[in-house]
Amino acid sequence: MIYAVVDTNVLVSALLTHNIDASTAKIVQALLKQIITPLYNEEILSEYSEVLKRPKFGFSKRTVNKYVNAIKKLGLQAERLHSSEHFPDPKDIVFYEVALSKEDAYLVTGNTKHFPQKPIVVTPAEMVEILAENGLLE
Repeated sequence: MIYAVVDTNVLVSALLTHNIDASTAKIVQALLKQIITPLYNEEILSEYSEVLKRPKFGFSKRTVNKYVNAIKKLGLQAERLHSSEHFPDPKDIVFYEVALSKEDAYLVTGNTKHFPQKPIVVTPAEMVEILAENGLLE
């Protein structure tokens, strides 16, 4: 089992794409199939809801609730582990600190430049590779 915090941009991209082979879509499918156990806290869930409900994306409330509730149901609530790292956007800190709370967990993001250059911070494509290397993808 792989634990990961999924950045909001990955969810947005997965829901916007029509390409089921896109890395972001594969990440969301891995969450729903319980291949990846999402880590979250209330701040992360709130951001998911707030961002996914923005009119510019056009997602229905039902769709947003479906994915946020799935993450909550299938995931593991985690506490933040304080980091002294510098972040260009303070809103990103919570994602990193929740990922630090579980040994061997990852932070999957499309914005790796917003986070410390650490092995736990991976792109969706890198996460797909990790899953494939562990025989977790079909």
